Amino acid sequence: MLLDIAWRLMRPLLFRLDAEEAHHLVISTLGRHPRMALRSLAWLGPQVTRQPVDIGDIRWASPVGLAAGLDKDAQALPLWEALGFGAIEVGTVTPRPQPGNPSPRLFRLVPEQALINRMGFNNAGAQAMAARLGAWGDAGLWPRVPVGANIGRNKTTSNEDATDDYVASVRILNKLVDWFTVNVSSPNTPELRALLAPEPLARLLDGVVEAAAGVPVWLKISPDLTPDELARVVEVAVGSGCAAIVATNTTVSRPANTGRLGESGGLSGGALWPLARARIEQTLAAADGRLPIVGVGGVDSVERMDTLRQAGCAAVQVYSGLIFQGPGLASTLTRPRPALTARDLNP
Repeated sequence: MLLDIAWRLMRPLLFRLDAEEAHHLVISTLGRHPRMALRSLAWLGPQVTRQPVDIGDIRWASPVGLAAGLDKDAQALPLWEALGFGAIEVGTVTPRPQPGNPSPRLFRLVPEQALINRMGFNNAGAQAMAARLGAWGDAGLWPRVPVGANIGRNKTTSNEDATDDYVASVRILNKLVDWFTVNVSSPNTPELRALLAPEPLARLLDGVVEAAAGVPVWLKISPDLTPDELARVVEVAVGSGCAAIVATNTTVSRPANTGRLGESGGLSGGALWPLARARIEQTLAAADGRLPIVGVGGVDSVERMDTLRQAGCAAVQVYSGLIFQGPGLASTLTRPRPALTARDLNP
């Protein structure tokens, strides 16, 4: 595929840049010239295969979605469908704009095919996102696949007032997106993960579900929860009327072979896979079919995607794998292939 060839030529140049600088260069360029980018993708020829899957009441065009964090402000929204994604999650967005944590804050771990980030919900705010989403629709460039918004609280907002932040973003973005994902699992906003405790989580989710007024609300959970904590979180999600769980976010743990051990932040990508897989399987067991589970964490190959799907995940999301495997990853994951046996699905 020509897209793969183009990526192999571009990757060494992009990887010479600081990781965040390269990210902004690509996203901003695509966002400024979307029609040209779409024409280029049509010529380069990524194979887009529609394999619809239902996650509650939302029908994804394929079982591979774009995870939150890559397109925080919906700058390149029209492009992801053209790359083969069956759904798009933008954000994390907060009600008020904020710069995030000091740089440097994004690091590549090339041998491990992983990233460490401590971005801190840097974004232009919910009003800016609403305006951009509206502009994409007005320009006739709205994707034909579902779009969700990942929402968080501002750094300056206390956990006691966190519900107000989440509800504010929901009210600004309601009816513009197909679902909301409540992010209380990022390790990069102080004390945010304390909201995963049963009482504050129930209070938060009750408020968000009510404000969403019928738009599905999903919950994104941390891989650093113990199995008992995870089971309690699942019960709260079910009781509050969540429509799905996204498992998992990044981890603060560091595998023994992971470079940059002194860098704080969340680890994602290939190094996260063993932990993410275990937590996803535990989430599936705790949910016991009551909620669909979207698997995230180190999904960078057909084998890993099939492992999660075989385990019971309704779909998967990718982010870090796209950085290392290239823009053809989603089309590779959804490309038609012979049926696999259970033995084939054990990576």
